[in-house]
Amino acid sequence: MRIEKRVGSPSPGQYNKGLMVDLRNKKLAAILIDYSLEVKAEEKVLITCSSAEGLSLAKEVYKQALLKKAYPYLRLSSGDLDYFYFKNANQKQLKAEPEISLFLADWADKFATIVAEKNDRQLYTIDPKKILLKTKARKPVQDIVLQKRWVLTYYPTSSFAQTAKLSLEELEEVYYSACLKNWKKKAGEMSRLKKVLDGAKKVRVVGEQTDICLSFIGREFKICAGKYNMPDGEVFSAPLENKTEGKVYFDLPCLRQGKEVEGASFVFKKGKVVDFDAQKGKEMVKQSLAIDKGAKRLGEFAFGLNYGIKKAMFNTLFDEKIGGTIHMALGNAYPEKEPGGGKNDSAIHWDFVKDMRQKGSKVVVDGRTVFKEGKIVL
Repeated sequence: MRIEKRVGSPSPGQYNKGLMVDLRNKKLAAILIDYSLEVKAEEKVLITCSSAEGLSLAKEVYKQALLKKAYPYLRLSSGDLDYFYFKNANQKQLKAEPEISLFLADWADKFATIVAEKNDRQLYTIDPKKILLKTKARKPVQDIVLQKRWVLTYYPTSSFAQTAKLSLEELEEVYYSACLKNWKKKAGEMSRLKKVLDGAKKVRVVGEQTDICLSFIGREFKICAGKYNMPDGEVFSAPLENKTEGKVYFDLPCLRQGKEVEGASFVFKKGKVVDFDAQKGKEMVKQSLAIDKGAKRLGEFAFGLNYGIKKAMFNTLFDEKIGGTIHMALGNAYPEKEPGGGKNDSAIHWDFVKDMRQKGSKVVVDGRTVFKEGKIVL
């Protein structure tokens, strides 16, 4: 019997015959364990997968960690129950201390998180206030994890593909081509931009409905080349908390807690949001800004430099890496002691992405244009 190969399907060489394991997952798992986390013998590795749809990669990560003589623990979370949980949980349950998650965060030396959503819109009808309460309750877990080594990836699923307006095969091609890179080489390429940005007194971003200035005096930028996010490809830092001035408009849409947000804009004075708007999802933005004091300040400013990702897919991990973009995050900064870190503290970290490939867009660092119409011009 003749079996015809589907257009866009992996070639026969990408599968382990008999086991039908996608060899791209083996290659990616090796990058995550060897390069991203640098797992060593006897280290405890917590591997979390949000649904069974991501198990093919999660199992390969587990195997790679075990072969390193580490102690991997694979946790399949109950992502399918999120809608039921948020619909029925009371305030006390939402605010409860996440004891098991805290235990595992303390236990593990390193973390690999695989998000594989079966339905990325399942929380669409849930009151955002309930989700924000849970987010706030889980912040102590986040704080512990951020002090250690971790890596996060979003695995291609049918739901993700539909949201991105791609076939699953097309999404897989984007995913693996964006992840399976020589990240050490990419880090070297991005180092030129970092050198100019480190300690910058004034970074001015000019573009559509945008003219905003930030300062990074005394702060270092961090090169992101596959160590924490996968796919990766950005250079970021936390701006000084009280120095951001001006207006910024984010033209790329995002999906947060099942809800679409488009055309968000913010006005900053002395580092704080004093006015905002959104063409869609304004109430979500309003509620997020009100969660705590730090939510109104920036915790991150970054350049997206993965030119293997070309279009917005309603997934922040991918969209913020689009080559030729910049993004800013409201809320929590990475730990101050780390490169790219700052002092802003918040229960949220919400990235908004702006396309800088448009005519006239530029980023000027201390009077020198370093990014023009989506390209580094050093």
